[in-house]
Amino acid sequence: MTATGARNAPDVVDVVALGESMVTFLPSRPGRLADVPSFDRGIGGAESNVACVLAAAGHTARWVGRVGADGFGDHLVEAIGGYGVDVSHVRRDPRRPTGIYFRTAGDRSTDAHEVAYYRAGSAASAMSPAGVDLDALRAGRVLHLSGITAALSSDCLDLLRELTAPRPGRPLISFDVNHRPGLWRNTRGPEVLLDLARGADLVFVGEDEAEEAWGITGGPTRIRQALPEPQTLVVKQGARGAVAFRHSAGSRAAGAARVGADGTPQAPGRATTPRPAPAQAQATFEPALHVDVVATTGAGDAFAAGFLSATLRDLPVRDRLRHGHLTAAAVLTAPGDLAAPPARAHADRLAALDDTAWGTLRLGPGWTRADEHEGPEKEARTP
Repeated sequence: MTATGARNAPDVVDVVALGESMVTFLPSRPGRLADVPSFDRGIGGAESNVACVLAAAGHTARWVGRVGADGFGDHLVEAIGGYGVDVSHVRRDPRRPTGIYFRTAGDRSTDAHEVAYYRAGSAASAMSPAGVDLDALRAGRVLHLSGITAALSSDCLDLLRELTAPRPGRPLISFDVNHRPGLWRNTRGPEVLLDLARGADLVFVGEDEAEEAWGITGGPTRIRQALPEPQTLVVKQGARGAVAFRHSAGSRAAGAARVGADGTPQAPGRATTPRPAPAQAQATFEPALHVDVVATTGAGDAFAAGFLSATLRDLPVRDRLRHGHLTAAAVLTAPGDLAAPPARAHADRLAALDDTAWGTLRLGPGWTRADEHEGPEKEARTP
């Protein structure tokens, strides 16, 4: 196994995540927003979700963001910190509010799903290269970003361009495209997202998302052809599964990320193996699990967290995809945006199943609390 660098270096964490987190209000029952009588408070934010799941899975994680000097901001910092995430670099804004949103219980992909955002002019939209601690952002083995931040304001976009620009010794840049057409104030969103993705080392994108944003059809290979630069590209295909493309000869030299020859992120200060420009990509497909879905919101963030966790542990690509599916299944079988991931030993045992057992595994609500010593046969019958 390739060494991934010293984990006790000063101020170094496994993953740093940058982005807006909001207080989310979840409906007390199904129905239109106009008909729901009450809501339960939670937290939501693509990047902070990833940090929370990784911390719950035993990694060191930091969330960098900006919230208002208000009660909702207090709640976010306390709740995210409660997962074990370092929130010491979160800035408080006395003039701008913390973002909030309300959503219905329906599946995001259906016409019945409603989301009402109250984030325009939020504290997070004021993030900029001069308004965050860049050293704290770069003091991780992985820096996780998403396209949502780029859409919040021109200052936020400048920040993402600064972080994805070629820079010697930068951390591995993980970028989830997260195309949200409603957030963009102009028609340049897809072009901007493609440019940012080309500057990253690891990219997550949905097959349907690539079609909506970039008009790419014809499957994951066509997406890889349009996005050949990242060392690793993960194309999510919903209930079918996911494909990971990896360059066999390492990532392109332009990024200069602290990445070993096998694509494993290094800690700051570690020597890395010089790598040539990309060679032909290797593709690995792994089918998704059969899941009794409760809600879909947050599943993409959880998949990214599971994949990143396995990447930090230098697991094989197949297992990285399987850990992504397992972590996503934890959220899919819970009502909120966040759910506790399975214990590491539990997830490792399931990820090691042969293809037949993996293909017959079915997971339902409560499966993450199953006894680690129960066999896959019982888990496959989880209601």
